[in-house]
Amino acid sequence: MRPPSVAGRFYPGSADALREAVRECFLSPLASGLPEGTGHARRLRGAMVPHAGIMISGPNAANAYRRIREDGLPEAYVIIGPDHHGMSPVNTFSSDPYSTPMGVCRVHEGIASRLASMMPDVPQAQQYEHSIEVQIPFVQFIDRDPAVIPVMMSDQSPQAAVELARVLAEACEGHDVLFIASTDMSHYIPKAEAARLDGMVLDRVAAMDWRGVYSTVAENRISMCGYGPTAAVMMLCGGCHAEVLRHTDSYDALGMDPDSVVGYGTAVFEA
Repeated sequence: MRPPSVAGRFYPGSADALREAVRECFLSPLASGLPEGTGHARRLRGAMVPHAGIMISGPNAANAYRRIREDGLPEAYVIIGPDHHGMSPVNTFSSDPYSTPMGVCRVHEGIASRLASMMPDVPQAQQYEHSIEVQIPFVQFIDRDPAVIPVMMSDQSPQAAVELARVLAEACEGHDVLFIASTDMSHYIPKAEAARLDGMVLDRVAAMDWRGVYSTVAENRISMCGYGPTAAVMMLCGGCHAEVLRHTDSYDALGMDPDSVVGYGTAVFEA
């Protein structure tokens, strides 16, 4: 069992307060409201969502989670987050259930069993990582009994992203899964510059051009932390239509320091 690492910092530490904080994200002016019903056709194959403190990037993320809920709940959520702590030299996953104040989120045993023969299962590598953890309360809010596959991407090279997409596609074959890329956009730059640089990346996301995400980030030195997870999910959603739902930044959420913002973007990938 993986205990919460950032409860009380990135999100509230009690169940009721956390559930209410997630609900308020959906009701924020930066979001599109609470989900209305649940679909059954399941057209969404993936999403890109931010992972900062819940009151900062949560309203942005809520736009994607509303669409996921209304589209229909998958069998499993494969959440790919970047490694902020340098805990592993290689990409890993965890077979340990994630615990939050809202309860225990189980791991999909069938997919995890397959994946264990293809990539390292290293739960301890994720013990401090917030990029996956902050997605779990949203998944728990929209789904009463979710199953996840937590994947930490320490090597974000294009070659590693291609291999990760291949391995995950094979491990998930025959299962109805939703792939989630956890990423923030530009870090600690003026608001106008973040809008410009993030917009360039989001244009490549909208075009389903994962190679363009890499080249745009590299050529413009954009401090997007999860470009690798984003590219991997785009590969896994090949043939889908991308829709960018929202771009915001920390100033939009907090009204503090427009000269040093972090950008947040959400997108969904629909068959």
